[in-house]
Amino acid sequence: MTLTKDQIRETLRAVTPPGDAADLVTTGRLLWVATCEAFTSLKLAAGPGPVARMEQAAHAAHTALAARFAQSGTPLQSLIVEFIDEQGTSVHTTRFGSPTPPNAAAPAPPAQAPSAEGHRPIGGLAPAAPAAGPLPGVRHIIAVGAGKGGVGKSSIAVNLAVGLARRGHAVGLLDGDIYGPSIPTMLGLGALEQSVHQGRLQPFLVHGVKAITIGKLVDPEKPLIWRGPMAHGAFKQLTEQTAWGELDYLIIDLPPGTGDISLTMAQTLRLAGAVVVCTPQKVAQDDAVRAARMFQQLNVEVLGVVENMSYFIGDDGKTYDIFGRGGAEQMAQRLGVPFLGAVPITMSLRQNSDTGDPTANFTGQAPAEQRLAKSLDQLITNFEGQVALADMRQGRARPTLTIS
Repeated sequence: MTLTKDQIRETLRAVTPPGDAADLVTTGRLLWVATCEAFTSLKLAAGPGPVARMEQAAHAAHTALAARFAQSGTPLQSLIVEFIDEQGTSVHTTRFGSPTPPNAAAPAPPAQAPSAEGHRPIGGLAPAAPAAGPLPGVRHIIAVGAGKGGVGKSSIAVNLAVGLARRGHAVGLLDGDIYGPSIPTMLGLGALEQSVHQGRLQPFLVHGVKAITIGKLVDPEKPLIWRGPMAHGAFKQLTEQTAWGELDYLIIDLPPGTGDISLTMAQTLRLAGAVVVCTPQKVAQDDAVRAARMFQQLNVEVLGVVENMSYFIGDDGKTYDIFGRGGAEQMAQRLGVPFLGAVPITMSLRQNSDTGDPTANFTGQAPAEQRLAKSLDQLITNFEGQVALADMRQGRARPTLTIS
């Protein structure tokens, strides 16, 4: 039997960190609790004082909760304690345990059976990579995000990955949209089975891209009824316990909005930058601005904005500005970030996405298909240029001069 949120709060009423006048609950330092099975997450007010005092508070909370979980018969597997300042910004995080179950190294199915309350984090995997670097073989980790759903973020992530692979890059694609994975459909993974070798998830190699998605580890018709700690654990396992090998680019398709997954990603990975996807209309721009500001607040460089569904190209070759063209480009100028390009919507793009054949977006021969391919090629060219500039700004590369 696991503890409820109320039981966790009750336990923390007995915890008075060194230097505090009273316990965590009475003083109001406990801001938020999330728990699912033996995976728990807390948010505490940072308060005055150095990081050492935050660590003392975290350790005191962990000691009390570990004892209470043990009494309930279910040992505490993972505790994440996040400290929040007065502006609502995360200033420090302390982690105890691991999101991987203790029997993770033992042979087990790639995913445990779903329960009435949702799904368990992935079992059967070896421990995560050492702290020296979760993904040492990956040169550039790129997040693709959006402020709201329905703007075609996954479509841009897929076509960006496939386009980079077609130019000779080694590319991985991580479907980080834990609650609504669409990569299985867009890459045509329906008939394939996820495999685990030597405790590592083996990515699918399709369309020249190594891909991994939670959608192939759970029942496709079951909702992922997961609280924050479980989504956090699943994302970390997909990221760090996949056999990516050597990659030039790892593209991460994030869930919409500015929630737990984006924060987890920024805290655990060294990102080369982020791409924000937006449609032209004002209501999409408002949310895209929030997504861009989130990346900037997390110290992730915004490589640029993509205007998706910028216009519709009919089979007759005519263009129709369904949502009003150019809004995302104006937003990018206002934010002072690059504009990577405008991608139209076509009948073939919809069909290729539904049938899992993104390569066809680059090889079509009809006039509308050729215009789509041209816009995608321009997007990828601009993207590569911004990554190169970001490398120089971040000290990962230097300009070279060749004399012949």
